This record gives sequence, C-alpha cells and structure tokens, in this order.
Amino acid sequence: MVEIAFYQLRRTPLEKALPKLLEKVLESGRRAVVLAASEERAEALNAALWTYDQGSFLPHGMARDGQPERQPIFLATDDTNPNGAEIAVMVDGVAPADPERFERCLDMFDGTDPAALEAARARWRAHKERGDTVTYWEQTQAGAWEQRA
Repeated sequence: MVEIAFYQLRRTPLEKALPKLLEKVLESGRRAVVLAASEERAEALNAALWTYDQGSFLPHGMARDGQPERQPIFLATDDTNPNGAEIAVMVDGVAPADPERFERCLDMFDGTDPAALEAARARWRAHKERGDTVTYWEQTQAGAWEQRA
C-alpha cells in the first residue's frame, strides 16, 4: 500500500502550485520525481520552476541535463525514478506502474476541467479498491492546501 494524495487545482494553475509543493518536499529532506505526460509539458514545468519566484531556487533537472542522481527534483515523461525519489508528483493523469516504490504519490489535477475531474475520481476509486491510503487536498481562498478527506 502507498499513500496517494489528490490535489485538486481550482484557484491556482499547476505552474504556480507545483513549486510550492516541491518546496515542501525538499524541506522534508526528500527527493521528488515529477511525472508529466509529454516532453512539452515537462519543458513548460521546467521553465515554471526556474521563474516562479525571483527569490527562490528549486534544484531540478531533466534527462537532457544528465546526472539525474544529483537532482533533488527530476522531471520525467516515462515511468522511471532516476533520482531515487521518495515522492512522485503526478500531473496530467500520469501515474507510475508501481506506485509502491514511492513513500507517497501526489496526484495534481485541474479541478475546473470536468474530464480531468472525472478521471481523478476514477483514479481515486481504483486506489481505494487496491487498499491504498488516499487523501484529498483542496485549495483555500488564499491558495493554501487543506486536507478534506
């Protein structure tokens, strides 16, 4: 069993919410792999991580950068864990084939898109049926996260 935390984006786009969650991962002393559906999406997230806050720096890389084992945050488009991450951050409905190789998986989805919302609900049900621990996190008015289920 693994813990799957669902993060429903309603007020903040992924490019703004993802860096804040990744900061928390690094503060906890863990590494993260971000699983994206395409190279284009990974590139957009890469750019967002470089520019989201002038006063912050999130050390991260992609396959083209080499030496993934040196990257605390790694952006991937395949089902790998090249940096030995404990946390998988899943976007665009992408999920690892074996989530149990991670301590925790964060499933971030667009809660304003009906298709993405329905797909997230199906993933929730599948994880519950497997016996995984699932939690649901909702954005507050201020953009912070509150656990709801």
